[in-house]
Amino acid sequence: MQPQITVRPAVPADFAAIARITRDAYLAAGYFESADHPYMKQIQDVATRAERATIWVAERAGTIVGSVTLALAGEKYADIALNDELEFRMLVVDPAVQRSGAGLAMVEAIIAHARSLNGIRAVALTTGGTWESAHGLYRKTGFRRVPERDWYVPGTDIKLLVFRLDVQPA
Repeated sequence: MQPQITVRPAVPADFAAIARITRDAYLAAGYFESADHPYMKQIQDVATRAERATIWVAERAGTIVGSVTLALAGEKYADIALNDELEFRMLVVDPAVQRSGAGLAMVEAIIAHARSLNGIRAVALTTGGTWESAHGLYRKTGFRRVPERDWYVPGTDIKLLVFRLDVQPA
């Protein structure tokens, strides 16, 4: 049996592990061909991201195995959040331990956190159209597609899909 996963706010000592896991997860999934892509460089700058958004990590037995970025509407890292939504982005799990429960632990922690926030009625996220394992995780945890909110990465033909989960009654 795997040791328990703890989800907690990231601290500066975690930033190098977060950058490595983010890079490795995106490259392993085939989202980018190189860590030199401008977006890849941006998402590996964890210190700057942490100044502008909330970052959490998933930790097992003292090792960082995943991370996720949270944002509210109007914040720098919010792409799609409406005023009553908590958005999460860049949910990544170290490719060496994928399918070990870290992604699920982070999603469940995000949902619980959203339920504790005044004025937040839902959690929303964007994911790639071909990222089937991620879609499965989101459906398993109750998220539903919101196709009318799908959008394209600016300047590309890459379509991103939006999922949403209500956490409070409408």
